[in-house]
Amino acid sequence: MPAPASTIILPAMRPPRSRSTATRRVAEEAGRRGERLAAWWLRLKGWQILDRRVRTPVGEVDLIARRGTLVAFVEVKTRRTPAELDAAIDERRLARVAAAAEVLMPRYATAGEDIRVDVILLAPGTRPRHIENAWIGY
Repeated sequence: MPAPASTIILPAMRPPRSRSTATRRVAEEAGRRGERLAAWWLRLKGWQILDRRVRTPVGEVDLIARRGTLVAFVEVKTRRTPAELDAAIDERRLARVAAAAEVLMPRYATAGEDIRVDVILLAPGTRPRHIENAWIGY
């Protein structure tokens, strides 16, 4: 028997996905492991790590590194598979890192030093992918 014309039939809806505490903990540990690996890799490339996980009211920077007169504010993204790396970073996230870098710049960069926002992408079985100067403000 069909439903009366005034009855609305909604499709079955999935409940919103929520991460369990255990899942969040695993993701947090993977992120911290990725940040340690990225810091190690940067040091091998001649960078000095100035700070890690610096929070500001406008965002967080995973790593702050210096090489010569260049200070990089680095976002590190770790994913389970290399295929997931392409979608790991977006403009919104980069904008938050850039905003945090602007707040932190006076603390870490002196007059005459250049700054930039970099991204390091990590996945098992791949070399770290370092995207230099990933954010160029408009």
